[in-house]
Amino acid sequence: MSSAKPLRGVRILSLALNLPGPAALMRLAQMGARCTKVNPPAGDPMQHYTPDGYALLHKGVVHRTLDLKTELGQKTLHKLLSSTDVLLTSFRPSALVKLGLGWRTLHKQYPTLSLIEVVGAPGPLAEIPGHDLTYQAEVGLVNGMDLPPSLFADMGGALMASEASLKAVLSRQTSGQGSRHEVALSEAAAWLALPRQLRMTTPDGAVGGAHAGYRIYACKNGRVAVAALEPHFAASLCKAAGIPLTHTVKDLFKPETQQAVAAFLASKTRLQLDKLAADKDIPLLTLPR
Repeated sequence: MSSAKPLRGVRILSLALNLPGPAALMRLAQMGARCTKVNPPAGDPMQHYTPDGYALLHKGVVHRTLDLKTELGQKTLHKLLSSTDVLLTSFRPSALVKLGLGWRTLHKQYPTLSLIEVVGAPGPLAEIPGHDLTYQAEVGLVNGMDLPPSLFADMGGALMASEASLKAVLSRQTSGQGSRHEVALSEAAAWLALPRQLRMTTPDGAVGGAHAGYRIYACKNGRVAVAALEPHFAASLCKAAGIPLTHTVKDLFKPETQQAVAAFLASKTRLQLDKLAADKDIPLLTLPR
């Protein structure tokens, strides 16, 4: 990561619970922002189901515990808001209004304060409950009965929230006013699923298995992730495997090329393939079974 701190001196206050808010806060702290996290008396749910992960994401973050449903909690919160540049939330819009933190109210009280609202879905759909799994399922990233290997909607939303915070800071530098930015996890999932929608990662797609140079293959004592997508990388792989090519791009999509590459890799150990990658400048990574 770059050592630059573009948010040095910017004060971020987060009320956002679960993964997206903390992950965004981690990014903002890494960019130099002064970050404070306000948790309810019961704590952030993430503290209970992934305590080590919570601690990692909040490294260097100041913690406060406030009951925002009480007069004292509200008073303390507004004292914090008076010296805050960006407020990060993850409540439904109706819940924010009930807490007196709707955008109109906030902007009237604190004209230079920006609000980043992390919601499930955009606009009126923000009131409908959902989570990472439902947003990934909606855009075709859930296959069969297996859970996705990562929380892509949450992490994509965290990146969008940190990006929105940067937008807010830049906007205030020119306008002198705070601004509101909505970050929808469903839209983050849709953005990450775009290669799927473009059929790039479907079985007939170049990076979905149709290209012989971009697949997972078995080797003698494990697996190998081959990413020889560009013609010169693919040509190097095929040359090493003794596979003649007449038209590099077209030949890489032929089943017989894939079979020949599979047979070559299956005859090699991980150590041999690691050496081949280094010697021939081929992008591949060996893995255990």
